[in-house]
Amino acid sequence: MPFEELKAKLSVVWSSAPWENVAPQLAPVHQHLARVLGPRPGLRWLDVATGTGALALVAARGGADVTGVDLAPGLIETARRLAAEEGLEVRFELGDAEALPVADASFAAVSSAMGLIFAPVHEAVAGELARVCEPGGRIAFSAWREDAGFFSLCRRYSPPLLEGQGDSVQWGSEAYAEKLLGGDFELEFEEGDSPVRSESGEALWELMRTSSGPFKARTAGMEPDVLARFHDEFVELAESRRAGDGIEIPAPYLVIAGTRR
Repeated sequence: MPFEELKAKLSVVWSSAPWENVAPQLAPVHQHLARVLGPRPGLRWLDVATGTGALALVAARGGADVTGVDLAPGLIETARRLAAEEGLEVRFELGDAEALPVADASFAAVSSAMGLIFAPVHEAVAGELARVCEPGGRIAFSAWREDAGFFSLCRRYSPPLLEGQGDSVQWGSEAYAEKLLGGDFELEFEEGDSPVRSESGEALWELMRTSSGPFKARTAGMEPDVLARFHDEFVELAESRRAGDGIEIPAPYLVIAGTRR
C-alpha cells in the first residue's frame, strides 16, 4: 500500500504525547456524532481512528458494543486504560483506516471524530467505510471546515503534503463527500462548531506543544527563529478571540452521515 512510511511515522508521532489532554476540546463533536448514531444496548459500533477513545467511550456508556481502531499503539494503550478506569468493555485494536482489521458488513454504526480524514488515501477510506458497514447501517464522521480554529495558521507552518496524499480539509466539503461516498450511502450533512477554549493563548500553545503528537513533533523540528514566529502568531491569534477570563476560537465542522444502501 502507498504511504506506509508516512503512516509508520505518524503512529510513532501520535504515540509520543498524551492526546487525552486535548481530546476534551472535541467534546461537542463527540456528542454530536453520538446523537446522530444513537448508541443503544447491543448496537455493533466501530470507531475509526479512535485516538484515546473519547467517542468510543461515549458510545459504550450508551450500551453499544464498541470496537475502536487506531494506527498509534500509544493512543490505543491509553484508550484501554481509560475504558478500564470506567469499567467499560470496549475492544481497542491497532488498525489502519485504509485497511480496517474487521470483517465485511460487521457493524451497524461506524464513526470517526476528526480521525479518518487524516488518512492519506481518501478513496481507500471510503471503500472501507462501505465494506465494514452492514446494509441499512449508519456512518457518521466529522471534518473541519476550511480555516476552522487555528488550523489555517498551523498549515502555514506544516510541511507540504506528499504527492498523491489527500488533504484532510477536502472532507469538509459536501460535494467531495458525496463524490466518494454517495454511491454506497444515502448521505445527509449537519453543521457544528467545537470552539477551541483555553484560559490564554500561552496556555493553549503549551497544551498543544506538550499533548498533541504532531504539534509537538512539528515544533521540535523548527529552527529557533521560525518557532518563535509561529509561537507569537499562534498566541496573538488566540488572544484576539479573548472573551472575559478566557479565549474562544470558533472551529466549525461538518458531520457527514449516511445510511448504507
